[in-house]
Amino acid sequence: MKSKSRKVAIVGSGMVGSSCAYSMVNQAICDEIMMIDRTYDRAMAQALDLSHCMDFTGTRTKVYAGTSSDCAGMDVVILTAGANPKPGQTRLDVLDAAAVITREIVTEIMAGGFDGIFVVAANPVDIVTYMVWKISGLPRHRIIGTGTSIDSSRLKTLLSEVFTIDPRSVNGYALGEHGESQFVAWSHVTIGGKPLLQIMEQHRERFSSLDLEDIARKTKDAGWEIFTRKGSTHFGIGSALAYITRSILNDEHKIIAVSAILDGEYGQSGVCAGAPAIIGSGGIQELLELNLSDAEMAKFAASCSIIRGGIESLQLEEKL
Repeated sequence: MKSKSRKVAIVGSGMVGSSCAYSMVNQAICDEIMMIDRTYDRAMAQALDLSHCMDFTGTRTKVYAGTSSDCAGMDVVILTAGANPKPGQTRLDVLDAAAVITREIVTEIMAGGFDGIFVVAANPVDIVTYMVWKISGLPRHRIIGTGTSIDSSRLKTLLSEVFTIDPRSVNGYALGEHGESQFVAWSHVTIGGKPLLQIMEQHRERFSSLDLEDIARKTKDAGWEIFTRKGSTHFGIGSALAYITRSILNDEHKIIAVSAILDGEYGQSGVCAGAPAIIGSGGIQELLELNLSDAEMAKFAASCSIIRGGIESLQLEEKL
């Protein structure tokens, strides 16, 4: 019996969307990718360019162009279309423009009969993810934002350079907003399974110059450092999107720091924020509640307060 095709639509055929598609093609994550863009010719061009990779990959992925109304048969819809901040702006500064784009796209997708899982990368991602949940009417476990997945990866990379190890030997998370109020949960960072704080305590002389606040700042600012130098960040977030989607389609149960709608977790409700979650075929299988320190819980609450303020500014309940 022929197995069901795994189909993914990517809304937004710019740098992030195309990088995500390229990553998925090379990893053979799905059987079909539909590229969607406000400019149909750009979606078509990206689809053609990506289809020309097939002679050099292990598995053929069918790539083609479509529209938001064609998403009914898709398993996953990835939203990358949004507004880019200008120099000096934060991700929150593009909220109004992002809200207009998101409302239009999600309304069209749902009107076409989509009943799968949304994976959201458009900034400000925590607020946009919450907005997608409200507009779509889908269960909260089927709405996933990239959240602090990319920030957690940046944290691991920075620490791997300090300890001269593979980043995959580092485990830890940036939590809260994918933005200025994010924080690193240092109480849960481990190197090869050993708590980082314990390593620093036992080897004070060796790691006396390690400044955790500086590492956290570099983690938070890494995206901006890239953005100011070349105008976009796309390879890292494209790979994060592919990683999340692969865990969904293959039911891998990977634990990833994603932006999730909270309903009592960490004492927070009515908000969407970055937290570790088990990702499988149904979307978010379970949200993990880390045993954060009192100081970390306060930072999480403060970050959620900022995100909640952005959500409330959209007055979603009145507009639905």
